[in-house]
Amino acid sequence: MQLQGIHHLTAITADASGNHAFYTHVLGMRLVKKTVNQDDVSAYHLFYADGNATPGSDLTFFDWPAARERRGTQAIICTALRVAGEESLKWWSERLKDHRVTQQPIRERDGRLTLELEDAEGQRLALIDDGGAGPAHPWERSPIPAEHQIRGLGPITMSVPDLEPTDALLTRVMAMRQARDYRLAGGATTHVYEMGEGGPAAELHVAVEQGLPQARQGAGSVHHVAFRTPNDQEYQAWIDRLSEMRIPSSGPVDRYYFRSLYFREPNGVLFEIATDGPGFTADEPLEALGERLALPPFLEGRRAAIEAGLKPLN
Repeated sequence: MQLQGIHHLTAITADASGNHAFYTHVLGMRLVKKTVNQDDVSAYHLFYADGNATPGSDLTFFDWPAARERRGTQAIICTALRVAGEESLKWWSERLKDHRVTQQPIRERDGRLTLELEDAEGQRLALIDDGGAGPAHPWERSPIPAEHQIRGLGPITMSVPDLEPTDALLTRVMAMRQARDYRLAGGATTHVYEMGEGGPAAELHVAVEQGLPQARQGAGSVHHVAFRTPNDQEYQAWIDRLSEMRIPSSGPVDRYYFRSLYFREPNGVLFEIATDGPGFTADEPLEALGERLALPPFLEGRRAAIEAGLKPLN
């Protein structure tokens, strides 16, 4: 039983329209599902991904009227998005400059060229050179040339004040492998954990940052990170494993597009294990993903009221 890598990451925005414009126009990602938070139907849940809505490419946002986050530890602090090659990073640096996006110079981090940036709400992102390994699914209607488009998520970086309890959960419960450590000039020691076949799409980086205040979630912060499990059989095995090890969890949750299992690691960061299927084509054809408000069957009867409570994205 082995997690396959990053499934999706969910963050928080207080500006759904601006968020939609940035991630679809500036970053050129595809809106593959426009739906609502199933636990709070007053809020959008927006899913951006590659052209095929591939598991592992989803960057998602809850639209909540929240104040800006307070940065600190016990939180996810950077979401990396993969691109293919140094030339792509240089191209992106010029594009971000043209759109006046906050960015840092391209530099090497953990052996990979990296371009750090922030969206307008301070969401911390990084474009990394993944070497072009593995399949890519560009979106033909993206404003970004196919060769420079974002290929998927990973790695994800979180901050903890104490590594030991988090390490125990990652290695003994979640079967991740500690692969290596690195440290940037003046930065915290960061420990790299691998899943599945490894590589940037299947890495969780854990920075040990002592003496920082606990982060407070808000606009510009990350809500949770989800890890991939391939099928219902292994999903059930993870439910059983957490129960047997007496780790509190949500138990099984059916999100219609995938099945979820939520729990917190010892430093308080919210984790999810999610299945690859059924996928976003469960209720829309691939060519029309994200073009209308999609609701799971149990919410369809409330469509009129839900739509009336949402603001247009454009």
